[in-house]
Amino acid sequence: MDFVIYPAIDIVNGKCVRLHQGNYDLERIYNEDPISQALHFASTGARWIHVVDLDAARTGNPENREIISRIASTVPIPIQVGGGIRSIDSAKALYDSGVERVVIGTAAVENPSLIDSLTHQGYRVAVGLDGRKGRIATRGWKDETELQVTEMAKRFEDSGVDAVIVTEIERDGTLLGPDTKGLRDVLASTALEVIASGGVGSLDDIKALLGLESDDRKLGGVIIGKSLYENKVDLLSALNAFHPPNRFKEKNEDC
Repeated sequence: MDFVIYPAIDIVNGKCVRLHQGNYDLERIYNEDPISQALHFASTGARWIHVVDLDAARTGNPENREIISRIASTVPIPIQVGGGIRSIDSAKALYDSGVERVVIGTAAVENPSLIDSLTHQGYRVAVGLDGRKGRIATRGWKDETELQVTEMAKRFEDSGVDAVIVTEIERDGTLLGPDTKGLRDVLASTALEVIASGGVGSLDDIKALLGLESDDRKLGGVIIGKSLYENKVDLLSALNAFHPPNRFKEKNEDC
């Protein structure tokens, strides 16, 4: 299994932004045009792009669907999309627009049968496990639950999902380093591929994630956002260091 670096594009009101620990009041705009940002990531050699509709994550409504569709139809590499996907119709609309994989978080808690339905129809799904100190948070990270991230990771082992994406909210957007202990706990709890998200602030952080393992199992990749926009991590350098850049692979090729 290759270790994949997923550059992230978070969208609010049609713009490419980053939040701090999921706080919408601490939004910072980095690019007025998410499509040009996606093309930049693709031309640099990224193999996937991770896109989040932050407006939809809060409301459940597809606030930025048109922009996401344009990204999917424009960039020559696959994209995965999360944020507010809480029904079969909303997921299928994204697949129909060219999205390769959807990331389902809130609905994984509130309506897990949605995931089973999508995977049984052959659609690619990742489960977004967003937590504070190991406990799942939903609806744009506003609602906290008593569910453990590790329990949820195990719950979807036989569901046919591609991976779980694990975010420690208190690290997200901080550049203070990933939650390696929490990620190791998740690796130990499930046979699913685990993708890390949140806190990466340097190439050394990525290197640490690459070396993280539990029972000979390693992470499948990492999502990085703010460190790219703040020039703490150079995407090309990261790609060259941790896997060869992938120059415009076809979208349907297994990445």
